[in-house]
Amino acid sequence: MSSTTLTVEMNLAERETAKKGTDPHEVVIAVGPAFGAAINQTIVHVNHAYVLREILAGIEEQGVKPRVIRSRSVADLAFMAHQAARLSGSGISIGLQSRGTAVIHQRDLDPLSNLELFPQSPLITLETYRAIGRNAAMYALGESPNPVPVVNDQMARPKYQAVAAILYLKECQSLVPDARPVELDVQFSVKEQEVV
Repeated sequence: MSSTTLTVEMNLAERETAKKGTDPHEVVIAVGPAFGAAINQTIVHVNHAYVLREILAGIEEQGVKPRVIRSRSVADLAFMAHQAARLSGSGISIGLQSRGTAVIHQRDLDPLSNLELFPQSPLITLETYRAIGRNAAMYALGESPNPVPVVNDQMARPKYQAVAAILYLKECQSLVPDARPVELDVQFSVKEQEVV
């Protein structure tokens, strides 16, 4: 007996160099250099299409416009997000590494300061990614939302440390020195897949 499941696929097309936005109701999402390209899943094998779709949905639910860029010369989460916050019309951004680590950042903060940090990527669920998008949108609207609840597991770091290091090295292999971030055109499609 077979059944049909639906899967989401994502196409990220690079466009022009990312410019500073003028819309005070936008959130810029900076994805890592390898996101959706050399790496297609988080550290716990969640497809990047699902992750990005949830973040976008969380932003849009608040009536805020998302814009996605690819960081090309930086793979460090804090600096990717800070770079994106400076390009955001609202001054608010989300940084998202390929392994799934995320941060909400604000333009006038130092790169290593942030609004909310989600460092334990193995524990971040799709619901959490949606909440990250929602909170970023609320910050863009000038609100002060309650921080997104995070799960903490002291064993996550030792369990995933080697894999995280390998994924970061793979992310760094996609770096282009001195390259400016680029705008991404994000397209999702739903495919039916027969499961036997």
